[in-house]
Amino acid sequence: MNNHSTPSLNPLVHGFFDPDTWTVTYVVQEPAGQACAIIDSVLDFDPKSGRTRTTSADKVVEFVRSQGLQVHWILETHAHADHLSAAPYLKAQLGGKTAMGAHITAVQKVFKGIFNLGPDFAVDGRQFDHLLSDGETLPLGSLGIRIVSVPGHTPACVAYQVGDAVLVGDTLFMPDVGSARCDFPGGDAKALYASAQKILSLPPETRLFMCHDYPPDGRAVQFETTVAAQRAHNIHLNDSISEAAFVQLRSARDATLAMPVLMLQAVQINIRAGEMPPAEDNGVAYLKIPLNSL
Repeated sequence: MNNHSTPSLNPLVHGFFDPDTWTVTYVVQEPAGQACAIIDSVLDFDPKSGRTRTTSADKVVEFVRSQGLQVHWILETHAHADHLSAAPYLKAQLGGKTAMGAHITAVQKVFKGIFNLGPDFAVDGRQFDHLLSDGETLPLGSLGIRIVSVPGHTPACVAYQVGDAVLVGDTLFMPDVGSARCDFPGGDAKALYASAQKILSLPPETRLFMCHDYPPDGRAVQFETTVAAQRAHNIHLNDSISEAAFVQLRSARDATLAMPVLMLQAVQINIRAGEMPPAEDNGVAYLKIPLNSL
């Protein structure tokens, strides 16, 4: 991983925290220009009624328009299991191309089987405008977005490195929270440890931006930290914790965790790049809930 520390090449990063899903949506923009990318957007969803709202996404739309920004990319760090993506809505409102890590195809294949999605559901990633390869660089005005494959939480996880900032997805959480679970299909604690080391090998002052925060002990929500802070204080991945110790710790913790509240709904949407399933003959789209199979 390369680290660009020249101030003129460092992005402005704006976070929008959604308290219902503990998710942070980011707008990353060039420091002197209009080009920006939106990362990990949220479509509000009420599981009781099955209704969606765009309240969270509209805050991003309002910001982008108020700043006169031009959206080039609408990116996901992975196929989220805790919220629905608002990518199609944001694309319709603001333009830009959607993109996801190329290994989303492996995730699609697994969940096509779990949800019995049928022959019409493609598992080649075509739902996204662009599939991202490790080491690839996306243009963003005067900046470049370097793609870093960080599997472990899911096979398709990627981080986005822009100048001195890295949007880490679920590879790391804030130091007092630790790391993401690795027990989803295709997850792997050993792979997550290796992915974290890619990020933690960057210069100590590198800014790291989390996809989520779950604040313990009543502390205020935070979602920005540094490589130095993570290496010193991350409760799962600091410099004193070996790979073997992490795998043991992560595996034991994962065995105690319940399934995320919106996982079954979110995954069906997010493997479609945020699009709803095709409407049935009554004009209504439906999600599937597998019974006694997971």
